Amino acid sequence: MSPRAHLVPAALAVWAAALTGLLWAWWWAVVIGLAAGGIGGLVLRRVRPTAVAVVVAGPVAACWIGLQLHASAHHPLRSAAEHGGPTTLRFELDDRPHGLRTSGFGSRQGGVDLVRAQATLEDGGRVVVLAPAATWRTLLPGQSVLARGSLAPARPGEPTVALLRVRGPPREVTPAPVWQRGAEALRSGLRDASGALDPEPAGLLPALVVGDTSRLSSRVVEEFRTAGLAHLLAVSGANLAILCGAVLLLLRLFPVGPRGRAVGAMAALVGFVLLAGPEPSVLRAAVMGAVALLALVLGRERSALPALAASVVVLVLHDPGLAVDVGFGLSVVATAALVLLAPSWAGWLRDRGVPVGLAEALAVPAAAHVATAPLIAGFAGEVSLVAVPANLLVAPVVAPVTVLGVVAAGVAQVHEGLARLVVEVAGPAASWLVAVGRHAAAVPGSAVSWPQGWAGGAALAAAVLVGYLLLRWRRVRVLLVAVVVGLVAVLAPVGVFAPRWPVSGWAVVACDVGQGDAVVLATAEPGRAVLVDTGPDPVPVLGCLRRLGVRQVPLVVLSHLHADHIGGLAAVLAERGVGAVAVGPSRNPGWAWREVREQARAAGVRVVELAAGQRLSWPGLELDVLGPRVVPRGEENTAVNDASLVLRASTPAGRVLLTGDVELAGQAGLLDAPVDLRADVLKVPHHGSRYSSPAFLAAVRPKVALVSVGAGNRYGHPSGVLVDSLARQGALVLRTDRDGDTAVLPGPDGPRVARRGDPIDNK
Repeated sequence: MSPRAHLVPAALAVWAAALTGLLWAWWWAVVIGLAAGGIGGLVLRRVRPTAVAVVVAGPVAACWIGLQLHASAHHPLRSAAEHGGPTTLRFELDDRPHGLRTSGFGSRQGGVDLVRAQATLEDGGRVVVLAPAATWRTLLPGQSVLARGSLAPARPGEPTVALLRVRGPPREVTPAPVWQRGAEALRSGLRDASGALDPEPAGLLPALVVGDTSRLSSRVVEEFRTAGLAHLLAVSGANLAILCGAVLLLLRLFPVGPRGRAVGAMAALVGFVLLAGPEPSVLRAAVMGAVALLALVLGRERSALPALAASVVVLVLHDPGLAVDVGFGLSVVATAALVLLAPSWAGWLRDRGVPVGLAEALAVPAAAHVATAPLIAGFAGEVSLVAVPANLLVAPVVAPVTVLGVVAAGVAQVHEGLARLVVEVAGPAASWLVAVGRHAAAVPGSAVSWPQGWAGGAALAAAVLVGYLLLRWRRVRVLLVAVVVGLVAVLAPVGVFAPRWPVSGWAVVACDVGQGDAVVLATAEPGRAVLVDTGPDPVPVLGCLRRLGVRQVPLVVLSHLHADHIGGLAAVLAERGVGAVAVGPSRNPGWAWREVREQARAAGVRVVELAAGQRLSWPGLELDVLGPRVVPRGEENTAVNDASLVLRASTPAGRVLLTGDVELAGQAGLLDAPVDLRADVLKVPHHGSRYSSPAFLAAVRPKVALVSVGAGNRYGHPSGVLVDSLARQGALVLRTDRDGDTAVLPGPDGPRVARRGDPIDNK
């Protein structure tokens, strides 16, 4: 075995002990650790340093990790959490509270209203805390807090003993350590200075520099994930390597020797840890950044692999929970790929005439992506096909924008105006990152679905390994290239690889936007369609319009102003040519009405009000406004729902009744009015809630019923009673939580349907 790899088996033994102990039972950590030590000593006895490392690491892992997991498994709070109930606990925060972004629903505005934090109890047990963002988000690691909340069991596979749900503010809060207060002042200065940029780059800059995503839009997060750029939104070893590398380059301008430069780089590393906050994730990144610094900056490539293995041993022994942490796994695997794969791949490219700089720029993201793809696939359930080119495009600007962000954070403590100037210099680079993520995510087929979980990750890992081994033989490479070229040249024209969505001739599509509504009505003009509601978030509705090839939207109709119907409006206004925004007579809730007006004004689009009796026409499409006939007063959810616009669309596939979230009173008003409610297709009111009357459904008597609903939603939508009632009337009931985007198109005997699948899980 190579001297560089002596510690690798030891690291694998420690990791395996912690992993099995967390996923199965604490005593498995003891079994695996002891077995690894014994087997390693027998199998590797010819390689003495390696055998010694494994023989030592195995029993140490068995004892140390086994004891920690045993204490966690038998903690008294764990059994109390199984029964739930209120309790009061004192604990010390281990990390900064991180916001949990939620989609808007009803009168509740989307955004961050809860935070999640790890904490350590006075007796040593660890808990996860869920608390209100308004009163908890400003707390810092190291602060001791007294809180009252309700207990719930911890998630399986974690070393935490319980989950504490807190409703009120923290009590008896102790002061934060001075270094934490200083770090928060630096982070706050960076956030304030970033206000000089447009909203999306302003939210991205703190995320790039210190992993602060509190002001980052959910749209950018989703696009970065699809484009394979999500690693930029978390503090990683790359951040530290960039900063330390910049310090080393700067010190080369002065008469400072290698030891002085190393001390300066280490000081920068420590300073960055303080800036980002000495939390477990940041400390992990510091170790990985130090490894990258040793390997790539100081020219000690041979020390990188043993340093990486030693880091794994130390970190997992310190915190066994890292063994199941996705971020930790990605850090280790990516760093290993940069050490083991990237140099040889870059050399292979150089030998074939590729310039040195370009060869390294291609090899680094390719190696990191191939190595981490199994972990990402198992976690996210998809594989990005644009990650390598996207990372190649952003690589030149990541380092400058990171360094400028750190400089801005420091300068902000002295002069706010100068800090804003530094941020404005970094602005074009941050905007470029947003643009690359957006355009990469918009590429058709930019990400392909893959089975989630351990099985999916293992399957892709096996496929990558087999493919890598096969490609080492020249004849196999030539054969595979010939096969790929043949498939593309012969099969692509006949549609084997062509997307089968959208179906030709679609008239209506219920978009899968999770727990919300978005319905697209085609006109006879290609690329133009009317959109009724925009869902709770921007990404799903934009994805639906993009897949359908809709470039212009002459009218966006907002049936009512609840968050799950207007959440994607700003993105549609920005990305599609919108003629006007139409609303009903209700102006509640007030925050939503203000938001709609501001977004339309910013886009230069007028807002119009529709009233019962109006008709709107486009080639191939007519809309009749049937309701509301009476506008309910009040801001409660039922009143706003009953004020929904009710539209009847005349399409080539038949008549379509679009009902918003109208409930029993609103349906009764329609039944009493002199309007014809019969329709071939019904967009079922209020996501299939139980508040639909049998008389209303009988008056519509649809052949197709579309239920726009989120998978696993907490509201019990759609109601089983409602679905059964529609089925008894002979309607084909289609649900976006099961069928994904669903199209209705004309058929010889009435409307027919086509399903895209791939529903969104929106709880």
